[in-house]
Amino acid sequence: MTTYLFPPPAVQSLPIRGKTERFPINRIFCVGRNYHAHAVEMGKPVDKSAERPFYFTKSPQTLVQSGATVAYPPGTNNYHFEMELVLAVGKAGFRVSADKAHEVIYGYAAGLDMTRRDLQLVARDKGRPWDLGKDIEEGSVCSEIVPMEGQIVDQGAIALEVNGATQQSSDVAKLIWNIREIIADLSQFYHLQPGDLIYTGTPEGVGAVVAGDRITGRVEGVAEIALAVGPAE
Repeated sequence: MTTYLFPPPAVQSLPIRGKTERFPINRIFCVGRNYHAHAVEMGKPVDKSAERPFYFTKSPQTLVQSGATVAYPPGTNNYHFEMELVLAVGKAGFRVSADKAHEVIYGYAAGLDMTRRDLQLVARDKGRPWDLGKDIEEGSVCSEIVPMEGQIVDQGAIALEVNGATQQSSDVAKLIWNIREIIADLSQFYHLQPGDLIYTGTPEGVGAVVAGDRITGRVEGVAEIALAVGPAE
């Protein structure tokens, strides 16, 4: 029996709609700038004919469930929400062709990729990694996992409100790289594994929140999400 100097981190997991078992989290991948209007608002338009998707990762330990209250994070004065459709991988896959991408899908969720925008933009403009801007404690928010094995979500309204006022409103059909293309491309670089989550990108309308704000959002046909922003520690 292996003994450790201190207790190892607990396995991060999410509830699964209709099941008593929980969905254990392996890795969190995020697709950057995957809606044209958001890419434009970030000052970095995307030419799909000349580019391929790009990704960043967030630690599983950053995961929090929908409905939580999280502390306003340190080191930022510009904490942003990003509403996203989240893909949950249920089967291993490597170099998966687009026409077989559905085979690795277990289900979907609604997610928030919370971002220290000021730190992200400084890093971006200096050509540095985005970790301080993106890999934030309590910064990966996710709803329950909704089992939809083998299904491709290629349309459905995606929206977010802050304190009841709509800030983001779009449709998953506007993804630059769709679900099949994301799986096919990402699996060229990684052996996708059960428990991997893929945050597929956010539409336009991202913005800052402050302590006391309440975020609500939804992906049509998938799930809803909620988050309260508490005071800084």
